Amino acid sequence: MNTVIRKWGNSPALRLPIAVLKEAGYQLEQKVELVVSKGRIIIQPSQKIEYDLDSLVNGINAKNSHIAADFGSPVGKELL
Repeated sequence: MNTVIRKWGNSPALRLPIAVLKEAGYQLEQKVELVVSKGRIIIQPSQKIEYDLDSLVNGINAKNSHIAADFGSPVGKELL
């Protein structure tokens, strides 16, 4: 399949037909990594895991939280 690199704003862009995405097993809004190797541009799934702070905090419960640790009274010039 042939396609053309075109301008999108100030950047070059390549439109991928949905059939190509489906055949490769990709989805819209999926994060991907671009690798340049031997004059080729390779698109591969991103391996980075992104965490959402809100969902992590919502996952805290009595079974996975730690008890408060008491380190005693200040012994130096600690700010409390």
